[in-house]
Amino acid sequence: MPTPALSLDEIRSLLAPFTDEVHVPEILYTQLSSYLDLLLRWNGRTNLTAIRDPREIVTRHFGESLFAAYKLRSVAPDAQSTLDFGSGAGFPGIPLQLALPEMRVTLAESQGKKAAFLREAIRVLKLPTTLWARRAEEMTPSQTFDLVTLRAVDKMDDALVGARERLTAEGKLLVLGGSALADTLSVTYKESIPQSAHRFLLFC
Repeated sequence: MPTPALSLDEIRSLLAPFTDEVHVPEILYTQLSSYLDLLLRWNGRTNLTAIRDPREIVTRHFGESLFAAYKLRSVAPDAQSTLDFGSGAGFPGIPLQLALPEMRVTLAESQGKKAAFLREAIRVLKLPTTLWARRAEEMTPSQTFDLVTLRAVDKMDDALVGARERLTAEGKLLVLGGSALADTLSVTYKESIPQSAHRFLLFC
């Protein structure tokens, strides 16, 4: 069996600033280790993320996603279904599913290679997650969610319009983005992401 890119202790230490005062089950670190190793293998032949360093992947991708997942419990405690709009390599959708296993998560990703990776990640991690391997805008009007997440999507302005169409009447947008984006949105909750002076968790 190949040696993991990072030990569980390294992953735990790197994620500590993002999971402060939260009880994180040990199985989550094991799952994230498997996810990291799968991502690194696929990234060698498919451009899933420009970040190549395993430690930076853990802090930038895993940490930011888990920070959002755990804040969700207090900001939108009644949310039961989530759409990860333009999921890419699965952020924040897959870490959110790992942290909140009771959540019904759908990953929407239209690019074939990225969708193939997401399908494999769901299989390897044994997740209940659904994959929508098409543009989220192609969903039927009845396919709505309590929460829609957006992070690093192309054409954010257009994506925001499409994302709002997927919300239930009381649904919320969860957006992870920079200060310029934060200034353009009407937000109900805003918090700086740990270890980043210019990125924010936003609920709209």
